[in-house]
Amino acid sequence: MPPANDLQAAKYEFPRMHPEGTKFVIIAAAITLFLWFVVDWDILGWLMAGLTVWVFAFFRDPKRVTPVGEGMLVSPADGMVSHIVTVPAPRQLAASGLLEQETYVRISVFMSVFDVHVNRAPVAGKISRVVYVPGKFVNAETDKASEDNERQYFVIETEDGTRIGMTQIAGLVARRIVKFVREGQSVGVGERIGLIRFGSRVDVFLPQGYAPKVIVGQRAVAGETILAAKGGSAPVGIVN
Repeated sequence: MPPANDLQAAKYEFPRMHPEGTKFVIIAAAITLFLWFVVDWDILGWLMAGLTVWVFAFFRDPKRVTPVGEGMLVSPADGMVSHIVTVPAPRQLAASGLLEQETYVRISVFMSVFDVHVNRAPVAGKISRVVYVPGKFVNAETDKASEDNERQYFVIETEDGTRIGMTQIAGLVARRIVKFVREGQSVGVGERIGLIRFGSRVDVFLPQGYAPKVIVGQRAVAGETILAAKGGSAPVGIVN
């Protein structure tokens, strides 16, 4: 540990905007200026200005401090833990043999339109599979969204051969799932791997031997909250 006089206090940094949002902010800002200076509709102009700020906030991409340790999975998304259930392996991944267990504990994190929507790798490893599945755009909070909605599966294989399944699921408002990685690429834990526009959900499938470290209703922070860990037992929470 460094001497106390060598330690520096952390400084707040205003979150930057992810480049994926640039064109949306420019379009919203252009409409705002048009309403203000061309058609002189001040009320609509102010409303559009507020929408421009919200679009910027939606695509914000804050820095995260990711815990590092053996046998830990961090949350891939900001939002509320909406489900912790035991489910069959997704057929799109089971058919290829990449997820071999018959059932998995699935942890779902629901992102509202006010959450950060940049998704991060829950574990370090190699992207061994990416599968895109077209579908509907029903409310991502519902359990059936895992099978009905547009979604994108990832399988990340760690150095010891453990395979972690993860799914980006489009929601009622979301209309675009974006990935930043490709098959065969290596990623670090907490590394940015994708984004879902305007409200959605991310699922993580726990391999055998891993237990959830969060409870339903808890808030998760992408790249920081420990979602699950190898060994141990699931936590018990009290709603106050």
